[in-house]
Amino acid sequence: MKNLSYSQEDYLEEIYKQVQKTGQAKVTDISKALDVKKASVTAALINLSQKKLINYAAYAPITLTKEGEEVARGIYEKHQSMTAFFSEILNLSETEASENACKMEHFITDKLYRRFLQLYAFVKGYAVKNKDFETELKKFLS
Repeated sequence: MKNLSYSQEDYLEEIYKQVQKTGQAKVTDISKALDVKKASVTAALINLSQKKLINYAAYAPITLTKEGEEVARGIYEKHQSMTAFFSEILNLSETEASENACKMEHFITDKLYRRFLQLYAFVKGYAVKNKDFETELKKFLS
């Protein structure tokens, strides 16, 4: 993965979500979604374009390059899996789970993330085999 700042990862993830939804992203929509000024979005887009992660030209629809899509998908999937774990296993609200995932997704190592996914799969599998587990875990975490 290219060396990206947390902010660049957030922009790339938002572009990915918009492209998945509508086939393209727009400066105005990114600005609204991330609650930043359009000028900030434009600066970030220029930077991501220079890194060859997006296709960007002023007033044109924004799309992801092949590499950009792979990187963005990884960021998005990390966010989604962490959000699911925090809400399903740790019983956090969807909002709190997503907010925490957004903060944590940027700094965990690949090794920790792989272990996290293993733990998540183990806990989900264990819960299927042991019907009381989820109930007992929720009591424990209360």
